Amino acid sequence: MEVEGLNSSLAHRQFGEICIICEHQKPKGIHLYTSFICTECENDLIRTDTSDPKYKYFLNKLKKVTTPEIFS
Repeated sequence: MEVEGLNSSLAHRQFGEICIICEHQKPKGIHLYTSFICTECENDLIRTDTSDPKYKYFLNKLKKVTTPEIFS
């Protein structure tokens, strides 16, 4: 089981992860809780004015972000 987790981790580093906004596999980006946002989408998001219709698109995509549960 641990080998599978290791292989999955190596695959993410080599090929990237799926961005929750553009839904493409990208090699670089940020993690927001358990979700991945590629560098291109991150830059586009922070440069988009709140009055731009694209901003609402970003907000809808960001609703996919889930807060990880904390077990005590």
